[in-house]
Amino acid sequence: MATKALSYLRVSGKSQIGNDGFPRQRDTIQRYAKANGLEVVEEFRDEGVSGTKEMSDRAGLADLLDRLESNGVRIVLVERADRVARSLLVGEVILGQFRKLGVQVVAADSGADLTVADDDPTRTLIRQVLGAVAQFEKSVIVLKLRAARERKRRRDGRCEGRKAFGDRPNEVKALNRLRQLRRKPRGGRRLSYAEVADALNCEGLSTRSGKPWNRGTVHSICKRLGSA
Repeated sequence: MATKALSYLRVSGKSQIGNDGFPRQRDTIQRYAKANGLEVVEEFRDEGVSGTKEMSDRAGLADLLDRLESNGVRIVLVERADRVARSLLVGEVILGQFRKLGVQVVAADSGADLTVADDDPTRTLIRQVLGAVAQFEKSVIVLKLRAARERKRRRDGRCEGRKAFGDRPNEVKALNRLRQLRRKPRGGRRLSYAEVADALNCEGLSTRSGKPWNRGTVHSICKRLGSA
């Protein structure tokens, strides 16, 4: 008769919920369970929850621990160590809760027991190394993304945050007209910001929010364009 086990799955980003994160984790866990005579009887998961979050921020993990206190199952399977936590400190805190219940948490990708007793120095080192590697990989990803943003900023002048007025197709006409109105005619007087705003409103050209143009809105756009 197969030994019963529970599984815990987690993805950190909301955008990952509909992608292959959960199916991939589930497949790895099921393959390990089948190869080791285990039956996964229930699955718990946290959607869009960072691996640096402690237990108070994880409803799925809290439900899992609550279920373990009443159903007698003593094995929990996760895809790999960083599904428990990416932060080594947070991981040790969470695994400590499983140890108190006498529950074994196993990483399906390596078969490593993440909850081995602290008096086993070799296994404790393995658990800590796995957690440290996951933390290091996260740090590398963060640094790579930061470098990519910097490259894009140097190339395009902008890479994140709210898009500037005129970046959207339906704003191009209004931006071009604003530039035209603000341009100083030969031998004439440049229109003030308030006069430009009045002209745009009279011509029915809309701001992004749909509110009427005003002096401040025109000034901020001209300042960005270098024509203030």
